[in-house]
Amino acid sequence: LAAQYDYSGAIELLKSSSLYTGSQKMQDAAAGYETTRQSCTAYPLDQVTHVFFHTMIKDDAKAFDGDSKEAGYNQVMTTMSEFTKIMESMYEKGYVMVSLHDMCIVNQDGTVSQGEILLPPGKIPFVLSQDDVSYYHYMDGDGFAQKLIVDENGDVKNTYVEDDGSISVGDYDMVPWIDTFVKQHPDFSYHGHKGIIALTGYEGVLGYRTDEVYRTREAGRVTEYQQKFFDEHPDFDEAAWQNEVDQATAVANAMKAEGWEFASHTWGHQNVGQVTLEKLQADTERFKKNVDPLIGGTDVIIFAFGTDITNDQEYSGDKFEYLKGQGYNYYCNVDSSQYYVQIRDRYFRQGRRNLDGYRMYYNPELLEDLFDAKSVFDPARPTPVPPMG
Repeated sequence: LAAQYDYSGAIELLKSSSLYTGSQKMQDAAAGYETTRQSCTAYPLDQVTHVFFHTMIKDDAKAFDGDSKEAGYNQVMTTMSEFTKIMESMYEKGYVMVSLHDMCIVNQDGTVSQGEILLPPGKIPFVLSQDDVSYYHYMDGDGFAQKLIVDENGDVKNTYVEDDGSISVGDYDMVPWIDTFVKQHPDFSYHGHKGIIALTGYEGVLGYRTDEVYRTREAGRVTEYQQKFFDEHPDFDEAAWQNEVDQATAVANAMKAEGWEFASHTWGHQNVGQVTLEKLQADTERFKKNVDPLIGGTDVIIFAFGTDITNDQEYSGDKFEYLKGQGYNYYCNVDSSQYYVQIRDRYFRQGRRNLDGYRMYYNPELLEDLFDAKSVFDPARPTPVPPMG
């Protein structure tokens, strides 16, 4: 507890022991925790940065192989080598993962109130998130992990399909890497919190084909990639689909037990600033039907394409009222500035910073508070990184 800044919890645990009154060592430890607790100050919430990634590239050679998908991977993906260096740099600088739910408290009447993050001197809170952790069909064979699993030790790991078809298990993406790192460096996590995983649903979640279309094969909804999957898996029936659902749910539960949280990234990766209210409603209903049961629901929405429901300074209007009515209290767009935090009576809003090939190549100066982009940049990444648009 104390290693993750819960000094009150550590003191309470010590004092609840029947050995406490007769143990000078335990009393000294409690006194030390009390001294450290008194040194903690409330960190300014409007200065909490939020960084995010997409699925990590495990094998650079396969992602950067000159095909039609290379440019997109180069722009918006991060390699495991880069991610490792980024996280190690942030840890060395004193950064600590916190939850949006630390920053903002939802009251019973649906209003929200400012939270509090208490840290000792030299520690800096940040929010970590990752988008599109679905291991989409289009990524097959391109050097990405296959799925997330719970291994024989109860740990969440990735599987990866090797060239010979064999399956390797390891830390090939953000979730298992962070889990391993926090075991070694528990002070990288505030009160046990880790990151937020933003999920779509149209091809399932966490590498499992859980969407209803894999069960129904509804005409008009099966995509080219999904049809290819069915052709390669002719025996994929309702029982196989249920098995995918069960496994995805088990992984999600294991992740939550380890401090991970989930967010909607919209079911169909929608641009909420452009779609109609009716399309947003239909998409949200699909998310709630196909994804919420697997993750236990969420009150966080991380907008796809980095967009927002409005360009206005304050939320209002039909889209916000609909999403608020569906239980969403936390809203995140993409804002490459160092900080963007807005806490209002009915919602929390935060901008995020993309730590990817595009940002490291074109705007390294925007990342200097976190890491040195030049020393992080993977030499296997093709340059110049293609410009957006």
